[in-house]
Amino acid sequence: MSTQASAVPTSVSYDYKLWQVILASSAGTLIEWYDFYLYGTLAVFFGSLFFPTTDSNTALLANLATFGAGFAVRPFGAIVFGRVGDLIGRKYAFLVTLTIMGLSTVLVGLLPGYATIGIAAPILLVLLRLLQGLALGGEYGGAATYVAEHSPDARRGYYTSFIQTTATVGLLLSLVVVLITRESMSADAFKNFGWRIPFLLSAVLVIMSIYIRLRLRESPLFARLKETGKSSKAPLTDSFGNRRNWRLILLALFGATAGQAVVWYTGQFYALTFLQATLKLPYQAAYGIMIVALLLGTPLFVFFGSLSDRLGRKRIMMAGCLIAALTYVPIYVAMKGAAGPLTQVGTTTDAAGKVLPVMQALNANVVLLTLLVFIQVVYVTMVYAPIAAFLVELFPAKIRYTSMSLPYHLGNGEFGGWLPFIVTAIVTWAAANGYGANAIYVGLAYPIIVALMTFIIGTRYLPETNHIRIWDEVDQQGPATAS
Repeated sequence: MSTQASAVPTSVSYDYKLWQVILASSAGTLIEWYDFYLYGTLAVFFGSLFFPTTDSNTALLANLATFGAGFAVRPFGAIVFGRVGDLIGRKYAFLVTLTIMGLSTVLVGLLPGYATIGIAAPILLVLLRLLQGLALGGEYGGAATYVAEHSPDARRGYYTSFIQTTATVGLLLSLVVVLITRESMSADAFKNFGWRIPFLLSAVLVIMSIYIRLRLRESPLFARLKETGKSSKAPLTDSFGNRRNWRLILLALFGATAGQAVVWYTGQFYALTFLQATLKLPYQAAYGIMIVALLLGTPLFVFFGSLSDRLGRKRIMMAGCLIAALTYVPIYVAMKGAAGPLTQVGTTTDAAGKVLPVMQALNANVVLLTLLVFIQVVYVTMVYAPIAAFLVELFPAKIRYTSMSLPYHLGNGEFGGWLPFIVTAIVTWAAANGYGANAIYVGLAYPIIVALMTFIIGTRYLPETNHIRIWDEVDQQGPATAS
């Protein structure tokens, strides 16, 4: 595939090929997702390291709450760095966010546990997760906007879909690095110091990414806005002091990103938690299932992104939400059946001195489980592949970074990021209130309800955006159509 000569106005110095822009932007975004999701990959393991509890369920909930805390502040990061991106430039904003994310992740890898520094351990861990959330809140909107503003109108869904792969590939990378690290040492060694290696490795990756991004120039569309005096002097006021823009923000949140978020986190993070904490698969099997499913599913981001250029963003996203909501319960019932019976593999002693059996599913149908997780990843690609192009096209250029980042991170931070905690809490409540063997499915009510809400609101009120020419705001010309 080649890119024809740009039709961007000659006053804008723009000699970067589109693929260089995509690769540079995606590399940094992938590393940020890797950093952010390392914690989630080790969620089942971290409870005993940083939290003072003798109850494994309580430890898991406390750990998932800390995981969710990073998501809770993402909207604030969107506002802070969105303003910077609309005021100063896209490139500057996502250089700052990448640096903050990298430093926070490395410090998690250096953080002493509860046994060493007591209550300071969970406090510092939460603070570092908050910094990670702030950084990610500013990163995604900048990278998506940067790539979209380089892309031709007719193929924006296709080109931005490569940015959309980075969240899943970041999760995949975290799984692979953790799996390799755990397999290269004993269980005791990993618990003592090995878990720190994936976090410390981030330092090398971040330095490489910063070097790559420093070589980028500003988005040509934003450069034209600045040159013509059309950029916003007060992005927060222009974004949030306008009733029409607030309507678009709320519509994007409830009619698009909320449902997209719960489908994304159910199909990937909750699926992993379910495999380990509920079905009791050995971590090698659970990680292997997720890795294969993610590898098979990742190319579909590009497929559905490209398809959204022809069929429309809305149609594909709404179909993904509806199909997911209708099939989650049978999928998870089938996962339980595929796991097979539990086998006692040893014993453990709790803080009260009580001996408890250690149970694992040693005869699970791994092929069937992989297929069932892969189906959920297909739903992820349907709702997530078109969302970047949709959000970019929904908002005007001068406040695009700020305006699109807020509904994206409200949806993914609040509706999605808290999903593992909310679903696990509902399951814990159901188990204590007479739901018996069916308690493990009750938590699925949360993603199902949110996905159906998004389908109804989005189908009724969401505009189609794939016909919008974003360069019309500043000039009748723009990037040439790629062939």
